[in-house]
Amino acid sequence: MIYFTMSLFLLLSTSLWAFFFLYLCIFKLSCFSRKRFYYSPPSYPFIGCLISFYKNRRRLLAWYTDLLSDSPTQTIVMQRLGSRRTIVTANPANVEHMLKTNFLNYPKGKPFTDILGDLLGCGIFNVDGDLWSSQRKLASHAFSAKSLREFVVKTLEDEVHLRLIPLLQNAAQTNAVLDLQDVLGRLAFDTVCKVTLGTDEQCLDMSRPIPEIVNAFDTATGVSAKRAIAPLFLTWKAKRMLNLGSEKKLKEAVQMVHKWVSNIIRNKNLNNNNNTLPNHNQTHNNDLLSRLQSAGHDEEVVRDMIISFIMAGRDTTSAAMTWLFWLLTKHPEVEEAIINEASSLSDDLKSTSLGYGYEELKDMKYLKACLCESMRLYPPVAWDSKHAAAPDILPDGTPVRKGDRVTYFPYGMGRMEELWGKDRLEFKPDRWYQNGELKTVSPFKFPVFQAGPRMCLGMEMAFIQMKYVVATVLKRFEFRPASENVPVFVPLLTAHMAGGLQVYVRERTEQKSTIW
Repeated sequence: MIYFTMSLFLLLSTSLWAFFFLYLCIFKLSCFSRKRFYYSPPSYPFIGCLISFYKNRRRLLAWYTDLLSDSPTQTIVMQRLGSRRTIVTANPANVEHMLKTNFLNYPKGKPFTDILGDLLGCGIFNVDGDLWSSQRKLASHAFSAKSLREFVVKTLEDEVHLRLIPLLQNAAQTNAVLDLQDVLGRLAFDTVCKVTLGTDEQCLDMSRPIPEIVNAFDTATGVSAKRAIAPLFLTWKAKRMLNLGSEKKLKEAVQMVHKWVSNIIRNKNLNNNNNTLPNHNQTHNNDLLSRLQSAGHDEEVVRDMIISFIMAGRDTTSAAMTWLFWLLTKHPEVEEAIINEASSLSDDLKSTSLGYGYEELKDMKYLKACLCESMRLYPPVAWDSKHAAAPDILPDGTPVRKGDRVTYFPYGMGRMEELWGKDRLEFKPDRWYQNGELKTVSPFKFPVFQAGPRMCLGMEMAFIQMKYVVATVLKRFEFRPASENVPVFVPLLTAHMAGGLQVYVRERTEQKSTIW
């Protein structure tokens, strides 16, 4: 009896292994045959590429870039257990197809809005269809107003000259190591709060503890970003349902952010109602919130739009400037060219203001080229995803199924030899600048600000802010990294530099004999 049982067990075991081996061979054969249509990482039955994904989870950017470089079409298809089928592309033709040509077939989709829904709610960056269209029209009207542009420049003038420059002067005088990424983040938060809400958070006052709301934003964006790259999406959903770990922290942070913005909205409504003799010259009437309130939108819609604008305006510009300042420490000839351009424009200034005006900032073409080249290598948003509403075929022949996640990958695109040549990893602003003018580069080759109907409304404002800060600071100060190590690029909702950018500061008026 024992012999019979063991024989039966061995027979069943052998049959199961034979079946598994046969299935594996068929699967591999089918994968091989499909490689005529698309390129995929090593995959296995049932689990797909989960093993490869897990092994490379701490270097996803480099892994995706390597896979895309090896792909004949600069597109890869990934399938893994616990995640929907994902197409990642660095092909400009595919990017144009999904962001413009067949725009309606590639909304953000419910899987994306689920990830960011707790934080962004129904804000413009997290909705599709009519809700997105109505918010887009409203925001477009507000961003195009000349008075808002002037308000942004005036806000920058106050923040940079009255707070940032004294802070840098103090660091230079005390020879203190300064985290430039942290400083630029504080500056960006102060600026975006003044522009969007009309409030002064005073983050650049280093004598005060950083406001709790800043930490709440950091927690909310960090945890939300980790949802998107979790090997199994059910993990974060289960933690959210049980209110455990990082999801509990996210819930608390989101509650703080929503309450903070809602209180500001209510207070502004109350002040407006009590103001029987409105003064249209008041600064707070120029902020974005005042403009949205005048359109009569519901408080929750206004709150979600404001949170979206704060996130976009705060993190992206500070990240871009941080990487540019670091690159300039390695390229003094580029830094000198920026200073020369800024100095020539400041010599022509006819205004009595402390700094540059809107027109002077628009004329800083070489500085814009430097910012574009920096963002090519270190884009503030490393990747962005849409979800196919219906089956489709991309221009390179890759088949798309309904519900597929389709991701375009600015970080990888900036590293494709097919797009930027053999010197693609080098910092060369002349890619964008020739004979005193900016070269025209397709937004589908450089989709840092998206492209098509969802092109970033704040792009011009972002460049104005970055130009003002970089030009003003470089004319007065120079930086030296406290460490010679190459910084690590960390992609969350918006990318940042791991550990910050620790620098020594020196005023340019000091004698050259000063020892660094």
